[in-house]
Amino acid sequence: MIICRRSLVITLTGCSLGFGTVYTATVFAQPEERPDAALNMLVHEPPTMEDLENSELHPELKKVIRYGHDLFTNTQQLRGENVFNDMNCSSCHLGEGRVPFSAPVWAAAITLPDFRGKNQHVNNLEERIAGCFAYSMNGVPPEYGSDEMLALSAYHQWLATGAPMYPDKPIYGRGFPAPDEPAEEPDYARGEAAYQENCSVCHQEDGSGHYENGEYVFPAPWGDGSNNWGAGIARVETMAGFIYQNMPLGQPRSLSDQDTWDIAYYISSQERPQDPRYTGDVAETAERFGPTFHNRSLYGQTREHDGHVLGDHDNFGEKGDLKPWNVGMPRFENLSEE
Repeated sequence: MIICRRSLVITLTGCSLGFGTVYTATVFAQPEERPDAALNMLVHEPPTMEDLENSELHPELKKVIRYGHDLFTNTQQLRGENVFNDMNCSSCHLGEGRVPFSAPVWAAAITLPDFRGKNQHVNNLEERIAGCFAYSMNGVPPEYGSDEMLALSAYHQWLATGAPMYPDKPIYGRGFPAPDEPAEEPDYARGEAAYQENCSVCHQEDGSGHYENGEYVFPAPWGDGSNNWGAGIARVETMAGFIYQNMPLGQPRSLSDQDTWDIAYYISSQERPQDPRYTGDVAETAERFGPTFHNRSLYGQTREHDGHVLGDHDNFGEKGDLKPWNVGMPRFENLSEE
């Protein structure tokens, strides 16, 4: 993917200053700053909720899309049933899932169904959302076809209005593109210092996140309130991409490549709830899912400064013994190899 680092100016409105809270973003394209290669990419500006109100969609469909938006931006309302940490969908997909380089979710609606390496079979949109519940929310997904799953899917598809299915061009702003490789190998001590300087004001020195009146404001980047070891952002590269493209909030791409990688390495070196695919042995789990996932995380590795083996525990966080029903579910086993 071509990374266009200076192609957008994003004006933020609202009072949020940390990764994960809801804000609105107005995007002004500056074609003169965009590399020529970007002109051969799919550039899509998702519709807003105001656009929804002004649309001619059926009133009942509008209600469902509104509910999907509400669930997306306040997923905590499903706490204790489907969500067992302090995250919302918008904790990772900023700006209501609309912002480029913050994994805008409309891209999933036009590229799925497709094969996914993480679970080694073709996934549709509902299954992809279910994966976010199982890993990023450390939870148990709503059932396929449930009101909640339908509403979330409808919201994703509403954001994709006007974008072509299975585009034949790369999607501009997709995912969390990582910055260039740093001059020096990522370092824990440097990362800790950079985290305390740039991140702790919102996410606390101990990574526990920020709460006001008992309610979560800024999410925890590690610990029981964060995503589990199976979440995509637990991988160093993905965390580095998220930080570089989005943090500190309102100051995207302001950190150096070195600081970004060091902070990502430091955050990724902290404990979080167990991967729901855990076999009972961290080394076995890391090896089993290494080729498709954990070869890009620090799961199962030993921290040099204290000898702690990351992920070597039975802590599943607030979820406890509950198992997400979608993890490890085989698909299409009856199809031939041809």
